[in-house]
Amino acid sequence: MSGTNPEESGAAVPATNWAGNITFHAARRERPEDLAALQALVAGSSRVRALGTGHSFSGVADTDGLLVSLAGLPRTARVDADQRTVTIGGQWTYGELAMELDRAGLALPNTGSLPHISVAGACATGTHGSGTHNQALAASVRGVTIVTATGDAVRRERGHPDFDGAVLALGRLGIAVEMTLDVVPTFDLAQTVVEQVPAARVESALADILAAAYSVSVFTTWGLDRLDDIWVKQLVGAEPLAELWGGRVAQEARHPVAGMPPENTTQQLGVPGPWHERLPHFRLEFMPSAGDELQSEYLVPAARATAAWRALDGIREVLHPLLHVSELRAVAPDPMWLSLTGGQPCVAFHFTWKTVPGVADGVAAVEAQLSGHDARPHWGKVFSTPPRELARLYPRLPDFRRLVHDLDPGATFGQDLVDTWLGLA
Repeated sequence: MSGTNPEESGAAVPATNWAGNITFHAARRERPEDLAALQALVAGSSRVRALGTGHSFSGVADTDGLLVSLAGLPRTARVDADQRTVTIGGQWTYGELAMELDRAGLALPNTGSLPHISVAGACATGTHGSGTHNQALAASVRGVTIVTATGDAVRRERGHPDFDGAVLALGRLGIAVEMTLDVVPTFDLAQTVVEQVPAARVESALADILAAAYSVSVFTTWGLDRLDDIWVKQLVGAEPLAELWGGRVAQEARHPVAGMPPENTTQQLGVPGPWHERLPHFRLEFMPSAGDELQSEYLVPAARATAAWRALDGIREVLHPLLHVSELRAVAPDPMWLSLTGGQPCVAFHFTWKTVPGVADGVAAVEAQLSGHDARPHWGKVFSTPPRELARLYPRLPDFRRLVHDLDPGATFGQDLVDTWLGLA
């Protein structure tokens, strides 16, 4: 096919995801070199999925049909400083976008922990950063262009009645080939780690801790008699921390996982720096290890976060041996139909699991403890929440199913796992 190189494209699309826990079952793999080639591939296929950077720990990107990488498409970016927007292709990563915006004196309001992940993939699965005033990454999207099952390019802008179903869509509507995002003037942050905070203080002051700065993360291992770490990312010029919650300011750089090299993490010790070198936990120049880990995450309404903490603390003997680390972050609400926040302020409970026997039991134990707390699982991570519970948690699912029927009546972008989650199977 003109515009593709099947021999090279097959090698360019990886056989597994980032962590190696998902092996892709695609019968074909392609990396088109232009939009027209991509449209022809989609129009000529009965089953298609797009792969970003492969960072999802669930099988959300897997297919037995055609697996497409956008990495070969022309890399374009249009910055509109007056409108405070940037328009990029679907293959861009947050690290690449940060460099482009930094040159223009602009910024994103927030990022995830890793700058290596693709913008389109992160938005499609509900990925987020931290901050009581910071929404999920998809909330910055103002417009998206999707290649649908017919090969047509369909544009949806904020304000369209279906827009809130079109961005965080799990790849179920088509392939996002262009996105327009809101941006803000550039800003600087300073990152400080408050270490050895008693777990009892975290529990009693959780809401205040998560609201103490622009972005805050609490790291715990759920160990017995544990002391936790709080990563605080403050706007330069903001008031100093009012308290340290019984902990102390770390005098050396830390890694969230004990024993891992702190050189891989972004600058700490209160040294000011640009937003894109402080908001992520990890440096762009260091690719995080793709080895011994799996991830799960659940977003709980902020009003229930302390109760959820106590529930999880009750199974710390189960969790601690299975975990590298667990992270808590605040996430502001957004209106997206498949949003992990459900339209209300949330606290995310994240689990980085070791690849050891018993992790499935650990996931089940977490879900049992969070039962009754309206915990929404991260679509791109490991979970076993049953479809009937997902249907209860997502009242806009009927609207999303209608949108799928409108744009993909033949299930070209169908995926067994996703369709089961959404009641489309």
